[in-house]
Amino acid sequence: MTPGHAPSFFVGLGASSGADAAEVLGLIGRALAEAGIGPEEVAALATAETKTAEAGLVAAAARLGVELRGYAAEALARVEVPHPSGAALAAVGTPSVAEAAALLAAGAGGALVVGKRKSAPAAGPARVTCAVARGAGVERDGPARTGTPGRK
Repeated sequence: MTPGHAPSFFVGLGASSGADAAEVLGLIGRALAEAGIGPEEVAALATAETKTAEAGLVAAAARLGVELRGYAAEALARVEVPHPSGAALAAVGTPSVAEAAALLAAGAGGALVVGKRKSAPAAGPARVTCAVARGAGVERDGPARTGTPGRK
């Protein structure tokens, strides 16, 4: 982070019930590293309001020293995203949680710098999705990374 500048990146998260902090923090760390963003540049984590009490998300926000913001499914559903999901629509009532929450937290003029990524635990299915958006007015070198490598 440039000295004197406030943190200006927002991490959107989707999570299945019971996702633990290690899985959440591991995915956040990989997404930030992919974009060349340090954890000190994160202004907030964001998710669906129904997930704001998930222990893994709460612990991740505490570990990073940022707030965990929650958004209504209706607000998330109004955000255009590059990777909508039928699974998210069925589970939470919106076709996107991670990307939409990151964009809502970033505010008007915000943009995705890392599109939806899925965790890759050693055992079992992915329980966490993550996306990173920059707030309006933040300049970064390099293209946005909105592809979806990793698990499908």
